[in-house]
Amino acid sequence: MKITRMKTGPIQENCYLISNDKALLIVDPGEDAKQIITEITRIGQQPVAILLTHTHYDHIGAVEEIRQHYKIPVYVSPLEQAWLSNPMMNLSGLGRHDDIQTIIVQPAEYEFEMKEYLLGDMRFTVVPTPGHSIGSVSFIFDDFVVSGDALFRGSIGRTDLPTGNLEQLLTSIKTQLFPLPNEFAVYPGHGDATTIEHERLTNPFFN
Repeated sequence: MKITRMKTGPIQENCYLISNDKALLIVDPGEDAKQIITEITRIGQQPVAILLTHTHYDHIGAVEEIRQHYKIPVYVSPLEQAWLSNPMMNLSGLGRHDDIQTIIVQPAEYEFEMKEYLLGDMRFTVVPTPGHSIGSVSFIFDDFVVSGDALFRGSIGRTDLPTGNLEQLLTSIKTQLFPLPNEFAVYPGHGDATTIEHERLTNPFFN
């Protein structure tokens, strides 16, 4: 399995292309749809779905263009599905960045359940990791986890946004992510990858 990171948009959100020899999953296509499509063409595998860790604007800006291009489903937490077209909840309507426009995307076809999935011969488990936002989820694969804006290298996600909650986020990380094997790679929504062991031992929010 191959993981390709693409930094998208003005705040360098991480979009991940997770592929094997049969198919490809797109996680959090934040912006720069044309560059993402170009990279998918280079990889040479057919996308089967878009997965969203949460629905803040910097993680969903390219969703609709990519969905229409490939005619593939979008999976999202049911707690945030309505946020896709709500500019105040997905934060695109706050006017914090002059170059960010209100994002209107269609509701997702599929709402995640917290369970194991098999898409394009790739097996993964969806676990709830709320705290950054109420519907935040992480995707656990065989030897890595995509953590969205829950856990970063040396930090955690913001909790001062709508539905954010610091204690909930700390509990999410401790109960859903830290029990994973030490060597598990962690691919966050911003910044560089890390490991479960490194964060458990050194992350200042837990030490």
